Amino acid sequence: MKFCRFNDDRLGLVEGDLVYDVTAATAVLPDLRWPLPRGDVFFAHLDLMKTEMQRLRPDAACLALTDVCLLSPVANPGKIIGAPVNYLLHQDEANKDAELNFGLPVKTIDDLGLFLKAGSALVGAGEGVVIAHEDRRTDHEIELAMIIGQGGRDIPQADALDHIAGYCIGLDMTIRGTEDRSLRKSLDSFALLGPWFVSADEIADPDNLDLELRVNNAVRQKSNTNALIYGIARLVSYASRHYTLDVGDVILTGTPEGVGPVQAGDRLVCAIEGIGEMTVMIRGKS
Repeated sequence: MKFCRFNDDRLGLVEGDLVYDVTAATAVLPDLRWPLPRGDVFFAHLDLMKTEMQRLRPDAACLALTDVCLLSPVANPGKIIGAPVNYLLHQDEANKDAELNFGLPVKTIDDLGLFLKAGSALVGAGEGVVIAHEDRRTDHEIELAMIIGQGGRDIPQADALDHIAGYCIGLDMTIRGTEDRSLRKSLDSFALLGPWFVSADEIADPDNLDLELRVNNAVRQKSNTNALIYGIARLVSYASRHYTLDVGDVILTGTPEGVGPVQAGDRLVCAIEGIGEMTVMIRGKS
């Protein structure tokens, strides 16, 4: 199943180039009171939501995907977890580029562990990325993003895939500098998910997906998740040894080689096999 969040927090089933407005399905979600439970309430009741969306589908209003503004399909993740330098060829390019390494040796996820991105950085494909500091280099980083569907702590690697609800395309945007990653990667609009959510049953092998990013029609990043240092199951298990994973948490799996700068007016086209393609515009700070 593919579904999206669009326009003014509408919920849509995605089929081909069309979206079916099934927002009424959210009426089955519990009426929560403060203090709210941890996790994203939508993904905590995902099976119920899937059933209700399918029930409403035959009579739902239909729109063209090109006519809607796509928001992040995950509205309220408790955590956005990043995996730094999780492709060896990205490490190689970073060690060769002084604007990436600032004179310091670039290590991999084995040494660096994980980092967190602010929830306020979260946007969708239709909202785009804002260049907040025009005096700093801002880079694109395409990544496979996974959404936790079953929480837990100290999850065995053999069971890790069962804890994934599904996948999105992720953009882990960053400004280059010597500050901690969690600062440089947490600016508003620097955590972009889209174009929609794809349930895990539609992705046969998340460790073997082609991904590509183009800037103004020029290919910048092109790789496959089979080149990950920490594969999908290992990454979930590793994260759960340090954080309790909650339903709706997002894990960005790391970016391959080819990262590069963007500027206002650039048009990014991001694609991951089995998920789809999204267009993202880069804007200047208004």
